[in-house]
Amino acid sequence: MSGITPSQYSSYHSKVARSRATSEPTWVRYALTTIALSFLALFLFVPLAAVFTEALRKGFDTYITALIDPDALSAVKLTFIAALIAVPLNLVFGVAAAWAIAKFEFKGKSILITLIDLPFAVSPVIAGLIYVLIFGLQGWFGSALVDNDIKVIFAIPGIVLATIFVTFPFVARELIPLMQAQGKDEEEAGLVLGASGWQILWRITLPNVKWGLLYGVILTNARAMGEFGAVSVVSGHIRGMTNTLPLHVEILYNEYNYAAAFAVASLLALLALVTLALKTFVEWQVARNASHNEAA
Repeated sequence: MSGITPSQYSSYHSKVARSRATSEPTWVRYALTTIALSFLALFLFVPLAAVFTEALRKGFDTYITALIDPDALSAVKLTFIAALIAVPLNLVFGVAAAWAIAKFEFKGKSILITLIDLPFAVSPVIAGLIYVLIFGLQGWFGSALVDNDIKVIFAIPGIVLATIFVTFPFVARELIPLMQAQGKDEEEAGLVLGASGWQILWRITLPNVKWGLLYGVILTNARAMGEFGAVSVVSGHIRGMTNTLPLHVEILYNEYNYAAAFAVASLLALLALVTLALKTFVEWQVARNASHNEAA
């Protein structure tokens, strides 16, 4: 104990006490890790392996034939069309809503926050039925749409609208807490220095939230490509015309064409893996930036 001051001794014992209080026995850590890995293997890795195994069961030629089938290519095209329209629109909405909620005070702010969470509370099937009620043949605007030869339900516009509805919370929900945590100091400083609103947005706000924005876009795109419930209601299941990839998989499976169903499903699985890789990269980049900021 020679050479150790009472304050150093007290600090040492407090660190040991904190370490004991926040650590678990070795067997507990191994048990929790085993449970987590077993859960992932049972509900993630095994189904994923089963998809690719069943897709290739009848050979690579059968697999490729299923993918280049005109109906499958049409489903791929429609899936990408819906995502390419829904994601940018939700990007604009998410940035605008998050900026307004995090940086300004206005009447109806709590209502806007509640409405952003609406797709999380409403079943996608109900959302699809709402669009049928509004734009269907017997809907509120059905007669006007028919008179002007405009098709929304059982056509691409209905699919896009349903996709937008189920995906619009993701960007906003990623950005709102991030912008709130960053505060308004930098924006107010830019305003004092004479920057316009657009300059503040492009040169201060967006650069500070770029990784959170990218994360929200990735989640939005993943949901847009994999949406089934709302799209199923408004699509009409017209083969080669209004079927997205998830709907095409359902039709093939119901026809007992399992090889083709799993082949098309493998495309969705590959999209999910790419999304997971991008998500992991963004999370790593965010953690890296946070550690650099703490070091600075």
